[in-house]
Amino acid sequence: MVAQRFARALSVALIGLEGTVVDVETDIGSQLPSFNVLGLPDLSVRESKDRVRSAARNSGVALSPRQITVNLTPAMLPKKGSHFDLAIAVSVLQADGVMPRTGQVIYLAELALDGALRPVRGVLPAVLAAVREGFPRIVVATANAAEAALVPGVQVQGFDCLADVLEAAGADPKDLVRPVASEQEVASAVPEDLEPEPPDLADVAGQYDGRAAVELAAAGGHHLLMSGPPGSGKTLLAERLPGLLPVLDDDAATEVTAVRSLGARVGPRHELIRRPPFESPHHSASAAALLGGGSGIPRPGAVSRAHRGVLFLDEAPEFDRGVLDALRQPLETGTVRIDRAAASARYPARFQLVLAANPCPCGRATGKAQECRCTPRERRSYFGKLSGPLLDRVDLRIQVPPVSYAELTAGHGGEDSATVAARVASARAAQGYRLGPFGLRCNAEIGAALLTGRLRRPPKVTAALEHEMERGALTARGMQRVLRVAWTVADLDGRDAPTAEDVDTALYFRSAALS
Repeated sequence: MVAQRFARALSVALIGLEGTVVDVETDIGSQLPSFNVLGLPDLSVRESKDRVRSAARNSGVALSPRQITVNLTPAMLPKKGSHFDLAIAVSVLQADGVMPRTGQVIYLAELALDGALRPVRGVLPAVLAAVREGFPRIVVATANAAEAALVPGVQVQGFDCLADVLEAAGADPKDLVRPVASEQEVASAVPEDLEPEPPDLADVAGQYDGRAAVELAAAGGHHLLMSGPPGSGKTLLAERLPGLLPVLDDDAATEVTAVRSLGARVGPRHELIRRPPFESPHHSASAAALLGGGSGIPRPGAVSRAHRGVLFLDEAPEFDRGVLDALRQPLETGTVRIDRAAASARYPARFQLVLAANPCPCGRATGKAQECRCTPRERRSYFGKLSGPLLDRVDLRIQVPPVSYAELTAGHGGEDSATVAARVASARAAQGYRLGPFGLRCNAEIGAALLTGRLRRPPKVTAALEHEMERGALTARGMQRVLRVAWTVADLDGRDAPTAEDVDTALYFRSAALS
């Protein structure tokens, strides 16, 4: 009778951005040939048995024709993704006596049938989780090595194929076979780190209120609503907001890059994303596309891909009202939690919301509105998509009028993005000095307790706010948001605290009507 053999390797299971180190245990018995994977594997993990068999055979180390049982522990944790392939292969080959034991090493790679290692999604959050749990030794596909190395304190080895992994572990190289990489595979392994340069604010003609509102939004991290006819420049202004924001610090850049790694919208990365992201979903987007979702373990949506950046909803009243109202929770908490039968995932979602709307469904209700044929009921229905609770969370609301012929043909725009970004950086530095001790980054994050405590302003400064609340024009939340904008106005002008004039300016930028 052939004695049973046992071995284990390590990998990481991801649920959202949260990872757990998984023991990949293998037992090889003497029964009839079979290959079973246990421990709540999804379809992609169950299919790994066929990839592992073919990859091992084509690497010169065919598996024994015996009963192979692989168990992924903890068994009650859902396992999803082809990145378990390499760990399963290593565990099986160690149990089969082909590969020497390697110790506490995390394996993250997909196997091709010829034994090549392919890059996978989510390497950065997986490596972060492994290092946090005390496993700094990581083995990945060569294409993922640079991304894995972004985590401080990690020891990364990148390999092109299973044969290389076996040889590095001490296997006899004379019997190993290496696949021949195709030109397409080599090209696809090149990291894609190129970020397009944001367009320049100097390209925007006229729109002095619009430019000032975008600068305020950038300086204080405030949400913004722009209402105006088609072609007035709402999209132009929104697209230039990321170019005014400060570059991301290490913590924020790691969060943003981890979400991008999991979403796999680009290839593997070799540096952190330092530029604030910009997301602009189409108005037909579903709640799952905006917030995240999908079958099995939920994937991040547009709100998480816009984390530490800008989420721009053009033609906002064309979105489904339920989709828009679903934004209220992440706007308040900076996170989104998605519950499914298989698992619950939580993703970061601290973004700046920019809404753009036409004055009416046809977009012509401006000026004398002679060409508009929309009925009052149609207008009410159009703007009814933007609920009061959602609009109450928007700090800045402006009208974007049509641009005149003289402004378009003037031959020069206003200040460029670099000039405005310098003022924004100075304002953010002032906020960091003032709010840093409270764990806050910008004025938009100031809570009610701080506004009525350490940052409380005297009654002569806030008299206009009291008047607006008494006549019902401001809610308590709206009053707090006006105060936050007033602090930003003061920061941009270099003052230590807002004056009554700053409060009036903040009220002006909140008073624009939608129709």
